[in-house]
Amino acid sequence: MNLADFDGKISSGEILGFETDTVWGLGCLPDDEAAVGKIYEIKGRDRSKPLILMSNRAENLLPYVKNVSQYAKNLMEKHFPGALTLIFEKTDLAPAFITSGKNTVGIRIPAHSGFQNLCSKIQGGVLATTSLNRSNEKPAANYDEAVREFGVEFGGAVNVIKPEKPCLSGVSSTVVLCTGDSPVVLRQGSVEI
Repeated sequence: MNLADFDGKISSGEILGFETDTVWGLGCLPDDEAAVGKIYEIKGRDRSKPLILMSNRAENLLPYVKNVSQYAKNLMEKHFPGALTLIFEKTDLAPAFITSGKNTVGIRIPAHSGFQNLCSKIQGGVLATTSLNRSNEKPAANYDEAVREFGVEFGGAVNVIKPEKPCLSGVSSTVVLCTGDSPVVLRQGSVEI
């Protein structure tokens, strides 16, 4: 599916595949428990591993988190949009089925114009996301592979959106825990902290 053909409506249980600035992603509306369940099934993902929330704007994500420290605000100002995932204490708006029952949730704003355009079409502008791959395997390398492996055209469950201009780096985002007095890097990606 081309982004130009996407009207922004996501039906109940629907999962999207999309390119980001790092790797290909899977996503659904954050309040759609059935779709989140399908994401875990498609990936063979352990339910103890949470999804993260991504959007094109910080204003869309901030209602899901609380206790945003000054150092976290500085990281957001410097690296959003970009390949940085920040983990905060969650508010009640972030469902337990996304956070695997944890009291934290990760947020990110990819620096990818196609993904940002996608979010601008979706009501609320937020997707619950993870990488587009089966657990312990590499993420899809390109659109054709994403469609072939996961797309509805081939019997899969994912509506894969063709990027306007492919530009992923192939390097996962840096993940930083922001619940303490200072940032803790949980995964080093392309963004140096």
